[in-house]
Formats: sequence, C-alpha cells, structure tokens
Amino acid sequence: METIFEDRRQAGKKLASRIRLTEEERLNTIVLALPRGGVPVAYEVARALNCPLDVLIVRKIGHPHNDEYGIGAMTEDGSYWLNPEASVSHIPTETIDSIIRKEKKELERRIKKYRDHPLPSLTGKNVILVDDGLATGVTAKVAARFVRSQMPDKIILAVPVCASDSAKKIRQELDQLICVNETKYFLGVGMFYKKFDQTTDEEVMELLSRSRGTQSLEIEIPNEGGIKTKGTLTVPDHAKAMVIFAHGSGSSRFSPRNQEVANVLNKAGIATLLFDLLTEDEARDRHNVFDIPFLGIRLISATKWIRHQEFAKNLAIGYFGASTGGAAALWAAGETNSNIAAVVSRGGRPDLAMDRLPQVSAPTLLIVGEEDKDVIKLNKLAFTELKNAKISLIPHATHLFEEPGTLEQVSMEATEWFLKYCVGEVSEEVTEEYIPPEFSNVLPFKRYVDPKRYER
Repeated sequence: METIFEDRRQAGKKLASRIRLTEEERLNTIVLALPRGGVPVAYEVARALNCPLDVLIVRKIGHPHNDEYGIGAMTEDGSYWLNPEASVSHIPTETIDSIIRKEKKELERRIKKYRDHPLPSLTGKNVILVDDGLATGVTAKVAARFVRSQMPDKIILAVPVCASDSAKKIRQELDQLICVNETKYFLGVGMFYKKFDQTTDEEVMELLSRSRGTQSLEIEIPNEGGIKTKGTLTVPDHAKAMVIFAHGSGSSRFSPRNQEVANVLNKAGIATLLFDLLTEDEARDRHNVFDIPFLGIRLISATKWIRHQEFAKNLAIGYFGASTGGAAALWAAGETNSNIAAVVSRGGRPDLAMDRLPQVSAPTLLIVGEEDKDVIKLNKLAFTELKNAKISLIPHATHLFEEPGTLEQVSMEATEWFLKYCVGEVSEEVTEEYIPPEFSNVLPFKRYVDPKRYER
C-alpha cells in the first residue's frame, strides 16, 4: 500500500525517522532544503536530527508547454544543465534562452529573500539534500552535482516519495538515497499528499528563521585510557569563537552559574562546551577534585576533540574557569603550543597553578568578587606571575556571585573579553580604566561600573 502523507511537515517527520547518523556524523551534518516545497520537509528533518538547516537554491527549467516537466535546472552560481533525454532539440534556442533568463531572475530573488548570508561551506560536511518529492529528478541531480563540486564528505538525498525510474538514475550522483515511498506508480508528487498547497515565501522565511537558532548536543568526550566524560556542546549559527568551561570543585556541567554565562556567550555568537572534568566515580575521590594537572589534562583532551570537529576548525578557542577550574584552565593554557586565545577565571584559584602561570601567553581576565577578600589576595599573587592579565573586581559580590546583578556583570565582562581576544571585536560600551585604591600602582583594571562605588 502506498504511503499518503497528511502534509509536508508530517512527511518530514516520517522521513527523519529513516535517517541514521552517528553522533560524530551528526555534528558534521548540514540539512539543505530545495525551496520552496522542500523547506517544510527539511525543517522537520533538521529539527529531529538537531542539525543546522539552510537552503540550496536550484531552479527547474520547465518545458515551454508544461513547466512542471523539467528539461533542465540551474544552480546558485548561474550554471545550468539540460537533460539530453528531454527531447529539447525541437525547442527553439531563443525559447530556451528566454526560460533560462526568467529562472535566473527568480533564482537571484530567492537567494536574496531566503538567505542573508553566503551559502555555508560544504567542504568535508555530510550534506542532506531534502525535497518534498522526486519526480523527474532533474532538479535533485543538478543540486547533487553542485554540492559535489563543493567537496563534501557525503551527499544524502532524502525525500518522502520518489519515482522508481528517477531514483535509479539519480543514485549514481549520491552516496545515499533515503525515500519513504519509492514507487513505479507515479503521476506526480502531489498525489501522495492529502494537503499539497503551494509553499509560500512567508512560510519558507518563517521556518528558516525558526531553525536558525542555537544547536545543543549532549556528547561524550574521549580521554586517555578509554574514559569518556559527558558534556553539553552549544553551537550558535555561524559561531564566531569557541569557549570551553572548566568547572570548580563540587560542581559539574550543570552548574547554573556557568550555564548562565554560557547562555550570554551563545547570544553573542560564541559556541560553548560545558563538560565534566571527572567521571562520577573519579569525583568521589576528593584528591582528584584538587589535582590541577589531572584536571588540566582533561581540559586539553576536550580541546583536542573540539579542534577535530569540522565546525570548530577555524575558530579561536578560549577557556572559562571557575574556582579550581580557573587553575585547570590556566594550567592547560600553559601547555606548549596550546594556542588558546584567551582565558577568563571567575572566582578562581589561579594560585593552584602557580608554577605554570609564567608559561601562559593567552590574555587572562581574573574576575573576583569585591567581598571575596581571601581570593582577591590569591589572584593578586597569581597576577604577578602572568604575562598578560587583568583583574576585575565585581562590586558587592562574594565568592559565588549570588548577589543581584553580579553574575550578569561577570557574563558581560567575560563576553567582552572573548569577543576582543578570540574574535577581534571591541565593544563601545567599555568605559575608562579605573584602579581601585587598594590596588593602586599595582594592577590595571577595566571597569564597566561607576568608579565612585569604590569610594569609602
């Protein structure tokens, strides 16, 4: 019995259930919809797989007497292909040229309307092309050839329904064809949908806007000895940089304070990885919690894993450490050839990595609560060993930054620091330098608050 879909969205959900990807493959996958009908289907596929969604604009060149019958297709770079099997020799050249000019204008209009950015790099990616159905297969074939020219790792065409003859011909262009309903009884894509209204520009733009948010994945990071630690990887669309978090003693990747900072970084276009430095069994041993070299090695392992992910290959990487995690971050940043762009320590204990600090070349921001007197002293001591560092006191804050507005201040300063040193962006909101009296002639500070708050 032939499968009949309620509409494109329901077809996309059924199609998504047929696609099998490993976690590693999913991290390196992009879903490309063929507008307009392919967008509602692809939206559900990308949503189910938790992969980014974009559009690939390909225009069918229709027969002058039946524009539903494709005699060729045109891609985003303006090149086109005419199907030699479509018997186009009897069609006047000027007629075909007229159709091509018309479709080129429509192609350019859709690129401008649907995308406010260049087509993402497909090199080394797993690309899933999605349409609402495969009839002649001309459009899908040209789309696949265009994608192949971008040097992807794998091309998958996923459609809810396809004609058997067309499927047979197009498989040679693909690494895999996934189809819910492949049939030889094919009179048109619409016959397999109860509702097959034309997809509007407004629907396309709404779905694309809804999908272009932040992608989050629960992952496992490999470490030496076959041990895996759990993490949460969050990647905004078109991420500018990558920040890896190192939590403090008694905390984990679920630390609400670190999650709040990470959320602000994500909104600024910075990808984040919050992960457990220790397994549950390892965390029960208090010695491990304060073994800074051991924690630093785990952070280095996570960094190496991130650098091998396709999305992060061209991103600068920074560290954000809290409490003992601040020491672990600096210890890891002091590793030879670490290439860490910036470090931020919140309420950290950089003094626990004292011997390693002279080797740290990354610009380091030490954020401490103004009321956390003992930790201020320890950060001041560590500051003298760092090559390139600043200390920032958060007014009225204690060690955990639980006072109203203090964690927001931490998030803002950390974001500014990473944008400056990982991305090269400098906010105009940064105010003048201010040195609190107790550190005069010793430490430079960058303030975001009224200096009068320090007056006694």
